[in-house]
Amino acid sequence: MFPSLTLLRRALELMIETQAEQGHDVAGLGDALAALPDSYDAFDAFATRVAAAPLRADWPYVEPNDLDAIWDECDPARPPDPIGTLPPAEAAARAEAAFLAAVCGCILGKPLEVNPTLDEIRAAAEAAGAWPLDDYVPEALLDALGRRHPSWTETTRGRIAYVAPDDDLNYDVIAMLLLEAHGTDFTREHVVDLWLHNLPPGWTFGPERTLLTKATTASLLPGVPYDMEMWVGRWNPRNELCGAAIRVDAYGYACPGRPALAAELAWRDAGWTHRRTGIYGAMFIAAAIAAAFVVRDRLGIFETALQVVPRRSRFYAITADCLAMVREAEDWLDGYRRIHAKYGGYGHCWIYQEVGTLINTLRFAPDVATGLGMQVAQGNDTDCFGEIAGSLLGAYFGPGNLDPRWLAPFNDDFRTAVAGYDERSLAATARRMGALPGRVERQLSVVS
Repeated sequence: MFPSLTLLRRALELMIETQAEQGHDVAGLGDALAALPDSYDAFDAFATRVAAAPLRADWPYVEPNDLDAIWDECDPARPPDPIGTLPPAEAAARAEAAFLAAVCGCILGKPLEVNPTLDEIRAAAEAAGAWPLDDYVPEALLDALGRRHPSWTETTRGRIAYVAPDDDLNYDVIAMLLLEAHGTDFTREHVVDLWLHNLPPGWTFGPERTLLTKATTASLLPGVPYDMEMWVGRWNPRNELCGAAIRVDAYGYACPGRPALAAELAWRDAGWTHRRTGIYGAMFIAAAIAAAFVVRDRLGIFETALQVVPRRSRFYAITADCLAMVREAEDWLDGYRRIHAKYGGYGHCWIYQEVGTLINTLRFAPDVATGLGMQVAQGNDTDCFGEIAGSLLGAYFGPGNLDPRWLAPFNDDFRTAVAGYDERSLAATARRMGALPGRVERQLSVVS
């Protein structure tokens, strides 16, 4: 039942790295860990010490995790929800379009989920006669790239026969099920329960798998209280990666014109596994999707989303900088070059560069499909951010702006790894996503 001591020692090493990245004084902790005996008790006591490491005196950022403290750190001039409204039928149609574009972006990026750069993808695509990316990835491109994701056998051009299962799409469905069951009143306990019953651990990664493992163990003694905050703060390295950000698309769909509400729902979900940047990225993306339904100024969408992010956080500083760089860029390639030159050290799942590329994509995309190709071509976590870009593009451009050839290979066959989700029709799932705005609006009308 117990994790190996080797695994735990490595987890402690990563926890020290994570604390250092978040501004904590970790001086001497590496040497102290190296001197520790192989002992569960010693390791657990050391984990508490690492979690309690104080912030460095020169750390300039203020990065709370509590929602009220986050709001206090956000722009006080942000407008209240709603910032715009849509007729119910249009809101539903845009939500459907956002989800379908997200599916296409996810599958387009899936075979390339090997942390490539734009230069690597472009060279391989040109060698395969597939540049720019205006269709699903051909196997020849992967041959030229020299590496490929294991899912390539069901996600490359000519091999696609259905929507292949993917963790991003699993989370879209999970969030939809939460909203269908509880509306905007869902709690973190509801999230935990749904994960326990519906989400196989092997389809989760990083903090998601760590927290699901803890919840599974706790479920062996139902009714015994547990400290969820401690679960997130101890024995949970890399709690700022993009895992929470890929879980929140449906909250944006459900809240067209209500970025603050979308951000709050994202916080409720993200805070169960992530901290600081991990939370802010989720809130920002949910808010941006919600804003994309009603805001026509493309960069204004992200300016709006930044209003729900703590202004003294690293995420705010870097995202605002990326926004400024994209504003000055001549085209999407120039935008990528500017972002990558400064933030290229943040690769696969490290969110900062990847959020910059989302801004870059939406600013320059002339249509949904071209935008999907732009996003995936910018590399890093190609399926996750291809999926998020699809949500933004679909919500912004609306229905009728994605050529049916992008959906045709799926044969209306939608496969997930969500246990108990038996709906195999992609169109039917899209209609359920499209029903979310009306569900939330009715709930808010009753409350008011």
